[in-house]
Amino acid sequence: MWGTPLVVLLVGGGLYFLIYSRFIPYRYFWHAIEVLRGKYDNPDDPGDISHFEALASALAATVGMGNISGVAVAIAVGGPGAVFWMWISAIVGMATKFFTCTLSVMYRGHDSEGHLQGGTMYIITEGLGKKWKPLAGLFAVAGLFGPLPIFQANQVTQIVRDFLLIPNGISDPNNHFNTDLISGLVILAVVSLVIFGGIKRIGKVASKMVPAMVVLYVGSVAYILLVHVDVLGEYLLLIVTDAFTANSVMGGAVGALIITGVRRAAFSNEAGIGTATLAHGAAKTKEPVREGLVAMMGPFIDTLVVCTMTALAILVTGVWTSGDVNGISLTASAFQEAMGPIGVYVLMVCVLIFAFSSLFTYSYYSTKCLGFLAGAERQKYFNYFYAAAIIFGSVATIEAVLNFTDGMFALMAIPTMTAAILLSPKVMSAAHDYFDRMKNESLQE
Repeated sequence: MWGTPLVVLLVGGGLYFLIYSRFIPYRYFWHAIEVLRGKYDNPDDPGDISHFEALASALAATVGMGNISGVAVAIAVGGPGAVFWMWISAIVGMATKFFTCTLSVMYRGHDSEGHLQGGTMYIITEGLGKKWKPLAGLFAVAGLFGPLPIFQANQVTQIVRDFLLIPNGISDPNNHFNTDLISGLVILAVVSLVIFGGIKRIGKVASKMVPAMVVLYVGSVAYILLVHVDVLGEYLLLIVTDAFTANSVMGGAVGALIITGVRRAAFSNEAGIGTATLAHGAAKTKEPVREGLVAMMGPFIDTLVVCTMTALAILVTGVWTSGDVNGISLTASAFQEAMGPIGVYVLMVCVLIFAFSSLFTYSYYSTKCLGFLAGAERQKYFNYFYAAAIIFGSVATIEAVLNFTDGMFALMAIPTMTAAILLSPKVMSAAHDYFDRMKNESLQE
């Protein structure tokens, strides 16, 4: 599925949004920060969570294992040049998030219990009409399985096993099924405390976890870069040059390198995939454009800041040449090289926070998709299946987990990007109206 057509749809669609919007995501970046800080919050507006909680919930899903493990996989498979194409994907992804998440508030619908809901499936049915419902159904089916917690559970289990249990003789390196199963059960117990509380509890937990985890991780990587500051410039240049030669790993296959970068960026920031529309569609606001502006901050924080930090840590420490294609092990090696034995434990803390924050939000995405397909009164039962998937992810191979998740994300992107492109004139009309009103209000003040 992740061939040229899908890459063209995501990157080409993002470029279209960027140019068509006349660079709105960048021109109004400061205004987006003001909205995020709560300047325009109104508790009486329709929705369930604040602008900040909506972004925190979306970031809780995106600033996760894709940033730690996914980036490492991209470099191991594609070399340093893959990072450049992740950057490009994120830059155009900011425009994509602006359009898709503006639409997620503009075309909210009601579930079978009468509650206000947002998301790609409602964008399609409310914005394009009932005849497009099969496309909405495709998104909802893929959205049931794409956000399953298998990747997060798999990577948490692996780092605990490889860097804590095996070195201390608790787990057998040749037969670790039992300890993986126990790790899965522990993860399940923690996640269950949050996910059965719905989006309001998830939003409150995420709004506290996300700022802390970004500060901790960025601070840790900043130390690694400081230790290796002498080669930092060299690797920044290599990222750019290798993007157009693919000599490091791909042997000159630039097309394959671009696909690798875009694929991993899509898993990391999810721009164009549509999962973020489910979180931002729950925001308390009557102004769709405001939520689009808040949402565009996601790829900036997720990919341009956090993913870049991970990539540079792996490159400057030299561990990317080891031949290890397992993402979490590669990142752990970078931390260990710069910080010594304590580095693994610092990363382990970051991994646990990142993974659990993703696990909380992903459950909300899947239950909303089930509510659309089978009725809101049944969506609560999906949490039990979601919980069982944690156990599966803990004992499955990383290859099986990545292939399954990537396939579902590809299916989600098709209806999301199609609807956003078709409805883009509606977004621009709303944007012109919103910014004209903001200018008039500022003049009156």
